Amino acid sequence: MKRKMIGSILITLLVAIGVLVFLQSPWYKNGEMALPKGVTDGETSILDVSAQEKGDRHVKKFELTAQDTEWQISEGKKVNAWTYNGTVPGKSIRVTEGDFVQVKLKNELDVPVTIHWHGVLLPNKMDGIPGLTQDAVQPGESFTYEFIAQDAGTYWYHSHQQSSVQVDKGLYGSFIVEEKEKKYKKDEVFILDEWAVNQEKEDITNMGGMMKGAMSGDGEADTKQMYDTFTVNGKSGKAIEPLVMEAGEKARLRFVNAGYQVHRLVFPEGSMKVIENDAERVVSDDNNTNVLEIAPGERVDVEFTKPDQDTVFIGQEQNIDYAEDMILPVVSNETHADQEASLAREAGTAKGISYGSEELIFDKTPDPDVTYDMDLSMGMSMGEGMSFQINDKTFPDTPPIKVQEGDIVKVTLRNKGRMNHPMHLHGHRFQVESKNGKEFEKPIVKDLIHVKPGEEYVIYFKADNVGEWLFHCHDNNHAARGMVTIVDYEGVYSPFELGGQEKNQPN
Repeated sequence: MKRKMIGSILITLLVAIGVLVFLQSPWYKNGEMALPKGVTDGETSILDVSAQEKGDRHVKKFELTAQDTEWQISEGKKVNAWTYNGTVPGKSIRVTEGDFVQVKLKNELDVPVTIHWHGVLLPNKMDGIPGLTQDAVQPGESFTYEFIAQDAGTYWYHSHQQSSVQVDKGLYGSFIVEEKEKKYKKDEVFILDEWAVNQEKEDITNMGGMMKGAMSGDGEADTKQMYDTFTVNGKSGKAIEPLVMEAGEKARLRFVNAGYQVHRLVFPEGSMKVIENDAERVVSDDNNTNVLEIAPGERVDVEFTKPDQDTVFIGQEQNIDYAEDMILPVVSNETHADQEASLAREAGTAKGISYGSEELIFDKTPDPDVTYDMDLSMGMSMGEGMSFQINDKTFPDTPPIKVQEGDIVKVTLRNKGRMNHPMHLHGHRFQVESKNGKEFEKPIVKDLIHVKPGEEYVIYFKADNVGEWLFHCHDNNHAARGMVTIVDYEGVYSPFELGGQEKNQPN
C-alpha cells in the first residue's frame, strides 16, 4: 500500500515539474504556444495556405534522382556534372493542362538539393526554395512536389539550392504543359547553356574579374569570362543532335536559356515567328524577323517553317567567342548533318519585350496599392569582393516588397550598375507597362524582365498567390552575391530558416 502511495506521489511530482518547465519554456507564453522568432500572433504558416487537391484530376507521376555523372559534352570534352536521372538536361517532363503532377526528388549527391519549377504558378510550399518554402533535401533523402499544371506553356525546373553552382553543374530540365488540343505535330525543346570546361569558373568570379567586366562597358562581360563552351541540350558543336524536318513542315520549337549569358539565335530568313514568351501567347504577325534574343531564365516558343532546302541552320550569332558551339542543323534526313554550317544574315531581332501579350492582367494601367522602387547596383562587401545589390543592400538584408492579398503592386526597376540583370519573380506574372518612361502600345505579360545597364522598367502585378516569394536576378552568379529580395505577404510566415542545420542556401 505504501509503495503504491509513494509511486503515485512521485508521478504527481514529475507531472508537476514537467508542467512548470513547459510554462517557463519558449514554447509557451501567456497560455499560448510560442511562435517562431519574428512571427506575430495570428500569422499562418505558408505550409497551410493555397492547398491544391487532386480531386478527380488525371495524376502524372515522375521520379527525379539527383546524382553525380560524368557527362560527355562533345568529342574530347567531358565534365563532372550533377544531373537529374543521369543526363543533361534532366528528363523532359511533359504533362497536359489540368493534370495533377507528382514529382519525387531523390538525392544521391553528397550535398543538399531542391527543385524549383521556374515560371509555374503553384502553391508557395511547392516552390522549392530552401530556407523559405522548404528545407533543402539532404543526401539520401527525398521530397515529393505536388501541384496542378494549370497553365499551358514552356517552363523548366532546376535546383534552387546554391543555384549559382548547382544549375551550372547541370541540375535542370524542361517542364512542358501541353494544351489539351495540340496545334503542332512536331514539338521540340532546346535548352541553351554555358560551361567552364577547360578553366575553373571559381578562379574568375573574384573582384578583379568582376571589375574588369564592369569597366568594359559590356553588360555581361563578367559572365563571358567565366565560360568557354556553349551547349544545346547538353551537347556542343558537332555533338548537337540535328532536328529532322521536311521542307515546308511546321514545328513548335521551345527555347529555354538555362545559362547566365544572353543568346542571339539566327534563323533562316522568313522561317520563324514568335508565338509565346514566358508561357504567355504574344500578338505578332511578324514573319520577317529572324534573330531571337533570349535572356537568362527566359523561355521563348517559335513557329518554325523549314525552308525548301535539305539542310539549314539555327545558331548563335557569330560575333562572340564560342559561338560555333551553338549551331543546330535542321536536316531532311540524318545524312545531311555534316554539311558545313552557315547562318543567314540578320533581318531584325525579336526580344522578350518585342510583342504584346494576347491576355493581359490589367486592361488599363491600374492604381497601385503598393509601390516599390528597385534600384539594381553594384558594390563592395567586406571580405567578399564585388556584390550585387537591391536598394544598396544584399540578401538577406534587402528590403522586402510587403503586400496584402489582393494588392496591386507597382515595381520600378532601375539598373544603376554596369551589368545585365534578368529579374525573375516567383509565383506571379507581371505586366510590363513602360521602358525608360515610354509606355508600350501593347503591354507584355512575363515573369522575367531583362534589365540592361541604364534601363528602367515599370511593371505591375496582383498579389494573388499568398506566400513568401523570391524576386531575384537570374544570372545566379549575381544572385549568389546578393541580388535577391522577397515578396512578403502580410499574415503568413515561413517556418524555415536560412543556413542552419539543413544548410539552406536559396541563392
